[in-house]
Amino acid sequence: MTAQTLNTFHLIPRLQRQAHEHKGHAGKVLIMGGAPGMAGAILLAGRAALHAGAGWIILDFIDDRAISVLSDQPELMLRVAQVGDVAQIHPDVIAIGPGLGQGDLAKQLLSEALKSTALLVIDADALNLIAANPQLLIQLKARASLSTVLTPHPGEAANLLKTTSEQIQNNRELAIQKLVDLTGSIVVLKGHHTLVHAPHQTIQICLKGNPGMGVGGMGDVLTGVISAILAQGIRHDLNAYEATCLAVELHSGAADQLLNQGVGPVGMTPTEVLVEVRNLINIK
Repeated sequence: MTAQTLNTFHLIPRLQRQAHEHKGHAGKVLIMGGAPGMAGAILLAGRAALHAGAGWIILDFIDDRAISVLSDQPELMLRVAQVGDVAQIHPDVIAIGPGLGQGDLAKQLLSEALKSTALLVIDADALNLIAANPQLLIQLKARASLSTVLTPHPGEAANLLKTTSEQIQNNRELAIQKLVDLTGSIVVLKGHHTLVHAPHQTIQICLKGNPGMGVGGMGDVLTGVISAILAQGIRHDLNAYEATCLAVELHSGAADQLLNQGVGPVGMTPTEVLVEVRNLINIK
């Protein structure tokens, strides 16, 4: 297997807004997670989705106490997560996993998300729940072709494939091929030189990015960016695979832009990266 270099910035003009467009044209994103002690993860994903251009963002928090203290981003709609939210909200895109935890409500929310017809981004503990619950994997495999994006880091990939992180890293291209075969989904294998693959596609490798991205929360930002580009792509002529590839390159490219401006790599923050994603979308 030989990966192709990811090269997607020519797709950015498709995200341009016409004068008549409203928030519905940029898509409705529902992000589910934020269990006790992990509210920051879902908030980062929400902020990333906002800055990457999603029209309407709803955050479903498992921890109902977190909502009262997260008031510094009023553009985000904050709700207490409960079963039935997907049917009530009718999102274009669901992202589930940032700070989700592995409790009973998390499992129920994930099952509901898997049964929906929305585009779906699955990250973090949602991936671990699928790895541990065969019925959830069956639901994942039953979803429509190219309607789901998985974003594992090597540890989560290892859980899904019942192997070790070391084995994943020893042959990342083989690992991502196995993940695609297992799940039938678009897969983003995070790490140094992130890989993107999907059924009937060639493996793509992102050569952008730098060591400043090795900090907690950077994956949550990627989840938000992917969700936002997926949501906009629905009405802007980007399919889910194209949107995912573009989001991965925007995320890493934003970190490189910051490095070129003298920010980091030590101390570079996910919040700085998500703002720079917006800048990249608008200057290309």
